[in-house]
Amino acid sequence: MTMDEIIDWVSGLDGVLTLRPAPGDGTPETSWGDTFFYYAPDGAVPATGQPFATIVTRDQPGDGASRLDRPDTFRVNMAAGREAFVRWTGRAPREAASVEVDHGVTDAVIPHPVYGAAGWLAVVNPGERAGAATRELLRTAHRLARARHERRTASGTP
Repeated sequence: MTMDEIIDWVSGLDGVLTLRPAPGDGTPETSWGDTFFYYAPDGAVPATGQPFATIVTRDQPGDGASRLDRPDTFRVNMAAGREAFVRWTGRAPREAASVEVDHGVTDAVIPHPVYGAAGWLAVVNPGERAGAATRELLRTAHRLARARHERRTASGTP
């Protein structure tokens, strides 16, 4: 799967707002080239919450374990929930940090190197082995984000 294929696929899900920071748009340079997916059926970045998935293209301070400095390397990050996290890792999110993981391994579902304890999963360069899982986890993250939005809307919370 290429980064553009993933972006096109996720952007096609209902209510998705896709942000792709670039030079000149007022976003920090550290985010240029990355992609952020929000559930935002009104087309506006939600005032509360965070993206349900991201694609990052470079290492950040405190987040170099995936070795994104390799050519043509990117990481898909997904907030697919506790149930999916346990199913894919065999442990609860808070236990993720206690297990040794090669966060630079490609085409495998792994705990996010920084946000694993919060239940985020990641895949570096999804391909033949983890492509279907990546799509499944992105669908799950989207479904959960939509459900959160619907609860907030029903309760009158922004």
